[in-house]
Amino acid sequence: MKEILALVRMNMMNETKNALSEAGVSSFTARKVMGRGKGKVDYHILKGAEAGYDEAINQLGPNPKFIPKRMIQVILPDDMVPVAVEAIIRVNQTGHPGDGKIFVLPVLESVRIRTGETGKEVLDEARPKVKA
Repeated sequence: MKEILALVRMNMMNETKNALSEAGVSSFTARKVMGRGKGKVDYHILKGAEAGYDEAINQLGPNPKFIPKRMIQVILPDDMVPVAVEAIIRVNQTGHPGDGKIFVLPVLESVRIRTGETGKEVLDEARPKVKA
């Protein structure tokens, strides 16, 4: 089993959710997070500053700004990881800075609290969907 941890743009969440569903991923967790990569500007504030809003102009300074993102976490059988990663990349890749990151981590154990089941049986996904 593996955990996929993906950081994507806020406005790409619906497309990412749909792509994961089409790839056979039936369940995952998503939450709002703040962070930044190498970029030093919150693009929403930058747009406001470009539009001439004094509040936005005042917020732009020499210090790096955090940018709102979505963090998606999903635990999958090993054979589904490439399909899920490809789906996330396909809908989020624009070629511009800020497209996001994907991390794949090992999961050592899982337990369904309700039944006490362990291992792969805990996961909702059974097999990857194969493209025709």
